[in-house]
Amino acid sequence: MRETRDRSIFIHVDIPGQEDNAEDLPNDYQFPTMQNIAEDLIGVLDQLKVKLVIGLGEGAGANILARFGMAFPDRCMGLILIHCTSTTAGVMEHFKDKIISWKLSNVGMHPTAEQYLIFHKFGHQLDSAENKERLIKEYQDRLQTKINSKNLRKYVEAYLKRSDLSSKLESKLVVETLLVTGAKASHVNTVHTMHQNCNKQKASLLKIDDVGDVLQECPEKFAQSLQLFCKGLGVLTSLPLSGVDRQRTFSGSSTDDESRPRRQRTMSMEEYDTPNLRRFSFSSTQTAAN
Repeated sequence: MRETRDRSIFIHVDIPGQEDNAEDLPNDYQFPTMQNIAEDLIGVLDQLKVKLVIGLGEGAGANILARFGMAFPDRCMGLILIHCTSTTAGVMEHFKDKIISWKLSNVGMHPTAEQYLIFHKFGHQLDSAENKERLIKEYQDRLQTKINSKNLRKYVEAYLKRSDLSSKLESKLVVETLLVTGAKASHVNTVHTMHQNCNKQKASLLKIDDVGDVLQECPEKFAQSLQLFCKGLGVLTSLPLSGVDRQRTFSGSSTDDESRPRRQRTMSMEEYDTPNLRRFSFSSTQTAAN
């Protein structure tokens, strides 16, 4: 992502009280709904004088960005939504999250709450994830040391009370959208449901095999998909595609070692398909060379 990062400006938006080492929100604080947060994002763009953005969000953040794209399509070039759901909380989700919310507010980061959040993050197949021990340990450390559990409870409750977007997606979500999930993610079925309700000419579904957490387990594949999506929107067009353009460049390079014969540059398939117009030129320079 280095070359993508160097050509881009990222605006990271923290939900109220969810930043690292946050102070407790006031007891009488009315936590905003998912829709409120989405509509308030326009104030961030106006304050920073940003006219157009490509939205990138995961989980609840993806749900918020989907709402933003529907409310302000003229300010959004496209959306990349990871593990996004458009439906309301199901019975089991509501039941589990209510227990978690209670434990977060009463006893801090309880081990059971921690285990559930880890499951929600990494999916069903934790045993098959590479570097799983390191990933889980890093996530546990962040939960235990940086996240304010009382504030997190308010965010969980707001997400539980989210409204259903499904019936509005086909007509309202008119910006180019890439839905991303892992085949072993706990959210995979809800992402499929969202895609079924979208306008297929505007929304694409990327399901990556053998992973639960897309960002942690296969960052290279996700980075390449992000780059392709952005190129399709007409931005980052000069960016060499990770793993493709770079390999093509290497295949055409030659050695600087004078002791060995210089290797002739290998033509790419794209160059083979390009007509060689110079063959049909009858300029005096070419005639003299022949």
